[in-house]
Amino acid sequence: MSEHWWVSVALVTALCLAYGGWKLSHRRRYRFLQTAREQFHQQREWLEANFLTLAMKTAPRGLEWGDYEFDDAVRFARDPDKNELCAFVGVTIKFEAIEGGGMEDVEAVSQFKAATGVFHYRDGKWMTLGRTVLNLNPYETIVHYQLDHVD
Repeated sequence: MSEHWWVSVALVTALCLAYGGWKLSHRRRYRFLQTAREQFHQQREWLEANFLTLAMKTAPRGLEWGDYEFDDAVRFARDPDKNELCAFVGVTIKFEAIEGGGMEDVEAVSQFKAATGVFHYRDGKWMTLGRTVLNLNPYETIVHYQLDHVD
């Protein structure tokens, strides 16, 4: 049995290396997330303005964006299909009917609607396509699309 001591040493060495690799990977992931969060908060005003510019072009048929208000809270999640970090911000929207758009007589048009604005972290930069998920708050959006929470 004493002639196989090297097996024990090799096993302990392999375990130590695996743990060290895991720890290093975890630390890198944490730093990546911290950097992304800081960038989002630094650029938030610009990101929201860009989001509005794009989102207002895609209002539901017969409607246009009226009043809106962004929530303070931000939720972060990773899209496992794209391996992409995303940020989700709640936004309350009030649409207005466009004259002749067929929505003028619908009472619900003037009611505030809960929605979520979607932002993406690509190549070290935050951006948005103006995607709005209507009727879901950020948490519900993450659950609905089966994304990985990173908060």
